[in-house]
Amino acid sequence: MDEGGTPLLPDSLIYHIFLSLGPADVLAAGLVCRQWQAVSRDEFLWREQFYRYYQVARDVPRHPAATSWYEEFRRLYDTVPCVEVQTLKEHTDQVLHLSFSHSGYQFASCSKDCTVKIWSNDLTISLLHSADMRPYNWSYTQFSQFNQDDSLLLASGVFLGPHNSSSGEIAVISLDNFALLSRVRNKPYDVFGCWLTETSLISGNLHRIGDITSCSVLWLNNAFQVRAGVPPAAAPSLAWCPPAVSHPQDVESENVNVVKRLFKIQNLNASTIRTVMVADCSRFDSPDLLLDAGAAPGRVFDLGSDSEGEAVGPGSGPAPARTKEGLRRFLDGLLDGRAQPQLSEHALETKVAELLAQGRTKPPEHSMADAHKLLIFTTGCLTYSPHQIGIKQILPHQMTTAGPVLGEGRGSDAFFDALDHVIDVHGHIIGMGLSPDNRYLYVNSRAWPSGSVVADPMQPPPIAEEIDLLVFDLKTMREVKRALRAHRAYTPNDECFFIFLDVSRDFVASGAEDRHGYIWDRHYNICLAKLRHQDVVNSVVFSPQEQELLLTASDDATIKAWRSPRTVRIHQAARPRPHPFLSWFAGQKR
Repeated sequence: MDEGGTPLLPDSLIYHIFLSLGPADVLAAGLVCRQWQAVSRDEFLWREQFYRYYQVARDVPRHPAATSWYEEFRRLYDTVPCVEVQTLKEHTDQVLHLSFSHSGYQFASCSKDCTVKIWSNDLTISLLHSADMRPYNWSYTQFSQFNQDDSLLLASGVFLGPHNSSSGEIAVISLDNFALLSRVRNKPYDVFGCWLTETSLISGNLHRIGDITSCSVLWLNNAFQVRAGVPPAAAPSLAWCPPAVSHPQDVESENVNVVKRLFKIQNLNASTIRTVMVADCSRFDSPDLLLDAGAAPGRVFDLGSDSEGEAVGPGSGPAPARTKEGLRRFLDGLLDGRAQPQLSEHALETKVAELLAQGRTKPPEHSMADAHKLLIFTTGCLTYSPHQIGIKQILPHQMTTAGPVLGEGRGSDAFFDALDHVIDVHGHIIGMGLSPDNRYLYVNSRAWPSGSVVADPMQPPPIAEEIDLLVFDLKTMREVKRALRAHRAYTPNDECFFIFLDVSRDFVASGAEDRHGYIWDRHYNICLAKLRHQDVVNSVVFSPQEQELLLTASDDATIKAWRSPRTVRIHQAARPRPHPFLSWFAGQKR
């Protein structure tokens, strides 16, 4: 300022000078005087700072909920949970999975030490209960999920049966007194299981039909063990007892929890159904983030379509007439002894299975009801590695546990159920997660080489070390956004394991085999933080009530809690700060 109070430098010149500074320097310069402070908050200045600092493509618009470029810059820098605040070391082996209660007050962890631990999520996290599953012949625990009202916990693990044959089992634990209420057999073990309603859950079973052909049956089960002659209403008061002996008939569970069969789906080429989850379609019309706004339409995945992007998968319903006729001619020629192209035993089995299933597959049912749910799972049609996502609509009448027990639907056992949609990712799927509004499905995939062909179902193509994070809109069945690629995995196809990801309102996070967890912004598609562990990060989970809190679980046998710089600063508010205006930015290095 001159002696009369007139600025010596015009705002335009100060603006151009500030353009050459970094964000922290701009904030510091804004403390010099009122003129510099006003220029340091200029919207065009912070727009340039934003795109330059975060390296966002210039054609990506500002988040629709943002009020200013300055506040948007601050949101991405100050609200990402990247500050380690606590390390939990109560597990004695690899920690495989984490899940939060819907209230956010509790979370559960599963581990190779064969325990399910339940934690209290206070400012300082503490252990509430540890359930040891080894007395029930479990090898380890691998997955958990709270029911909608947070009264029950579903815990899934690997069960060691006769002759050391391993399948899966699901246990239901009361969160009132931590009592074990029931157990349901689950095969294969990486079906994991999931809640359909507050008191009913989905399990799986696998039936071998041939060497590489099978069928997966998905069952609806009561959460409470029901004894013969005891009405379901009385079941919650029953104390835990050893599993009941299997019935002589083809019962899908060791216990009598099974209520009804939901779906029976054919598996070809050594594939199986795994990783089941449920999406609530009634929440689609209030999305937390419209990822496809202004974007070009992506590939469409719809079995009812004749488009180029159509995916053909297991149980896909009646095939086109030319395909059906071709298979019939093939089988007729084989039976008549006419010359056929040289086929391996596996290829021959697959062709015969496809033909036999054509007349025994029920087409999808369609409901006019507004509110329904989608059953989502990994599957395949070419090889044993899960390379497709199957989607099946669950109709309202299928969600009730009322009606005949076990015998229901026996007359239709000869039929397979067709899938409503199939998404083929052309790679090995190693993780899936739903956005909070249930509209978007995020998928971790390790891609096959471009143009690769599966000649032998037992020899899938090699998979990439880079993990692609794909996004699919479950309302339109379209792929949206470009793939995120910042994390890596190294195990081959036959040793590949699930890496659990999670999605909050603004962020998506995933673990990786490179000893880090990663956080991306959902709107801008940029990596915001890397969270370090000493070994593979298997699972990440945001608090459903506070996305500025993230938990990570690792093979290093620890669980780490991460909070945003903003919340850490709030919790440490008693400590004096010389420059509170700068405190949200200064000294924060990722």
